[in-house]
Amino acid sequence: MNDTALVATVADEIVTPKPWFVYLVRAANGSLYCGISDDPHKRFAKHQSGKGARFFHSSPAVALVYVQTLESKGAALRQELAIKKLSKAAKERLVTTQR
Repeated sequence: MNDTALVATVADEIVTPKPWFVYLVRAANGSLYCGISDDPHKRFAKHQSGKGARFFHSSPAVALVYVQTLESKGAALRQELAIKKLSKAAKERLVTTQR
């Protein structure tokens, strides 16, 4: 790879930030867990294995039910906070509108 190609590759990575995601996971007891990740499917696998959030120690993660793509980690954190403030019914509506 020549210097020009290397600079172009690095510039593409700098200009195009990696997307972040806010997600909801359904626990076995029916509750919903909200979190953020740069790879929600990998994070869900962690939750299922018991190595993710403590939330799932009492009721295992059973389904990744909602994923929203955002442009940055900061945007994902803000959206996570907004979702966590929603009522359970409003969170359930988010889940059903994505299908």
